[in-house]
This record gives sequence, structure tokens and C-alpha cells, in this order.
Amino acid sequence: MSSPQAKTRDVDANACPVIQSLEQIGSQWRLAVLHELLVGEQRFNELKRSTGANARTLSRVLDDLGEMGFVERRIEEDAPIATYYSLTDKGESLEPVFDEIECWAGSWLDEDVLTRE
Repeated sequence: MSSPQAKTRDVDANACPVIQSLEQIGSQWRLAVLHELLVGEQRFNELKRSTGANARTLSRVLDDLGEMGFVERRIEEDAPIATYYSLTDKGESLEPVFDEIECWAGSWLDEDVLTRE
């Protein structure tokens, strides 16, 4: 018998499209990485700094987003070797979604919630 951690969560084909979408992009770190990559291609350490994620979490999130087709990885083998991450067309298609969320937040979230850190 496999452990609960080894099982992946299956998305119900009859589930609401919003729920299905959030299963793909809904974690804090996935959203942070996708949002940061909207400005363009970035190296791993740039994403680490801008998102505040630790290296292990960021690596896992980038792998997940790559497997789902949101992010692509490019390696430059010249010395020093550099790895770059950018959005695919699927990832870039989320830009209007982020714009709408930011608009909603500006209208409905208190200022102290938006400036908290």
C-alpha cells in the first residue's frame, strides 16, 4: 500500500473549471513564480530573490510548472553555465488573469492587507 504522500491528487473531470484551474496554478509559490516571469526570462537566483522561495521549493515549483507546460527552461552552456526560465504561450496567457486579480484586489482589499509584509 502506498503512503498518502506518494499519491497524487486526481482532478475530477466534472469539477468546476475554476477548481480545475486552481489545481494547476493555485499554490502560493506557483502564483509567485508565474507572476514574476510575466516580466520576462529570469535566472534561478533572480526568481529566488524576487519570490522569497527557498532553493528547494523554487526548484520543485519550476519543475512542476515545466511539466504542466507553463514554464520552459533554457540552459546556456558557455562558462559560467546559466539556466533561464520563461513562460510558454500557455503561461503568458495568464497575464489577463493576473491583471484582473490585481484590479479586484485594488478595489476590495484593505490598504493594510496589500502593504503587509
